[in-house]
Amino acid sequence: MSHHGVVEVTRFRAAIFDMDGVVTQTATVHAQAWKAMFDAFLQRYYAARNEPFRPFDVQDDYFAYVDGLPRHAGVRNFLQSRAIELPEGSEDDAAECDTVHGLGQRKDAMVQEVLARDGVEVFDDWREAFEQWRVAGMKSAIVSSSLNCQAMIRAAGIEPLFDARVDGAVSRELGLKGKPDPDIFIEAARRLGEPPAACVVFEDAISGVQAGAAGEFGLVVGVARHGNHDDLARHGAQVTVTRLTELSES
Repeated sequence: MSHHGVVEVTRFRAAIFDMDGVVTQTATVHAQAWKAMFDAFLQRYYAARNEPFRPFDVQDDYFAYVDGLPRHAGVRNFLQSRAIELPEGSEDDAAECDTVHGLGQRKDAMVQEVLARDGVEVFDDWREAFEQWRVAGMKSAIVSSSLNCQAMIRAAGIEPLFDARVDGAVSRELGLKGKPDPDIFIEAARRLGEPPAACVVFEDAISGVQAGAAGEFGLVVGVARHGNHDDLARHGAQVTVTRLTELSES
């Protein structure tokens, strides 16, 4: 159950869901893609300097530096953690370029390969809880830093369920800042026609609960599927659950 007591979600008028790790089972795909991309780069980088290879850690590095962020911000964060400097490059860079944008393109290509092969699955607990909240009259929006959000929810067959979508493409168009800034959540609330105080944010990333707290949303729920309740609570989640159905249990 909740680590901070039971709450009545339906007293709020809208729910705003992060996609990866809350709605769709794609967070693991992203983590594996980050590791494959960074490890290939790091092996060449350290070998060229006669330094020991330090691989990307799927647990520590992923959650600390890239989880929930736009891919180029994730690249910058991780490289900074290793004191590695690369040119910024541009959106036109090929995946083979050793630039921030090139590494981002490389990671995205790996994600596309996995999704094309394995498809997109939706968490059963999200679907069950969502249906109850929808019947209760709550509006819903999906947010993501991914440029592939629409393609993913369309492949999963859930695109029509959301009243609004704010993703990487929308953020680029409007110049929205990525998490931990609250821009994407505030824009989602605006598109739902509700003030932040009337909305619940559901997030599994530290940067995401930070964004929800910064935006002064009515409730920030940390979805701790990996047991990271304390980390999410420490960074802004008012309630933490392992499964969303815990919030709809009597």
